Amino acid sequence: MKNFVLHNPTKLIFGQERLEKFLRTELPTDTTILITYGGGSVRKNGLHNRLMKCMEGLHFVEFWGIEPNPKVETVRRAVALGREHRVGFILAVGGGSVIDASKLIAGAIPSERDAWDIVLSGKITEQALPLGTVLTIPATGSEMNSGGVISNGVTHEKYAFSGYYPRFSILEPEVTYSLPPYQVACGMADTFVHVMEQYMTTPEQSRLMDRWAEGILLSLRELAPKIKANPLDYDARADLMLCATMALNDFIRLGVSQDWSTHAIGHELTALTGLTHGHTLAIVLPAMLRVQGYSLKRDKMLQYAERVWNITEGAEDERIGKAIEATESFFRSLGLNTRLHEENIGAEVADEIVRRFAEREVKLGESGAVDAACTRRVLDECK
Repeated sequence: MKNFVLHNPTKLIFGQERLEKFLRTELPTDTTILITYGGGSVRKNGLHNRLMKCMEGLHFVEFWGIEPNPKVETVRRAVALGREHRVGFILAVGGGSVIDASKLIAGAIPSERDAWDIVLSGKITEQALPLGTVLTIPATGSEMNSGGVISNGVTHEKYAFSGYYPRFSILEPEVTYSLPPYQVACGMADTFVHVMEQYMTTPEQSRLMDRWAEGILLSLRELAPKIKANPLDYDARADLMLCATMALNDFIRLGVSQDWSTHAIGHELTALTGLTHGHTLAIVLPAMLRVQGYSLKRDKMLQYAERVWNITEGAEDERIGKAIEATESFFRSLGLNTRLHEENIGAEVADEIVRRFAEREVKLGESGAVDAACTRRVLDECK
């Protein structure tokens, strides 16, 4: 196990009726608050009405319209509004896209740098405004980590950056009842692949990290059919919400190597086609495993086959193949296509991704093995 430092300062406020009980005590009373939202689903499910009652007597301004795969152009408008009203706190109400954008907004308002320059630098280095969140979609884990991902609508690029952790995050599983099935499916895929990026790497680094990661993967396997059969199953929704948070809040990566090559390719697919982030991962991961699972990741794949899919019989290559098939079948059971042609994504998109990776001289994965040539093989497997 490698050396590490863990410091996650986010207060997680989880369960039923948390908003009314805790929001006022967590918000500042001596500054203007910028509340950020997505497209308006919080109006339909009643969350906005509840929020407005909690905000009575406080100074705040609202910013609507942060899109899925948030764009820096939208962030700039929010930054301008925040500066105009001299806001001192950001409250993000939405899913990972709203929270990611709000992290950048919080960093850009007090900065002299343009928001996209911050993204390109990879890190918010200035002291950002404090941020709180009210989560509505379990998927990204952004409610309890310091990262974010932002797209540029002009250049069709999408990059990750690191910033600051939210001060607090309120998670009410019942808020997720109204989510469309496709959004739930993409969130599950996102969560699953978050775990795999930290788990499907070098074997025998940490028994604890492996078992923790496998526990989340097994939970997702069990939860998917339960939620599909009964979308109002509170306990299943609660477990899913916590799985998504725990998958990317630093806790399963302690002292172990990480990959993130599947995400890098998925980000390019989103930037170039607009396909939902979680869905891109459901397409790329099985292909990545077909390319690397029999060689570089062989030992970990055998462990994954046995512990997550209970595949213990047959030759090693046969077990690995069955585990890859089970992974792809899981994504398809969620209702997600797992091939590029099923989403009408053609060879020109793959060519552009390979061209970009060659130009950037990328070397992704825990060992740097995923370069442009490897990416070509992965995308060929996605067809």
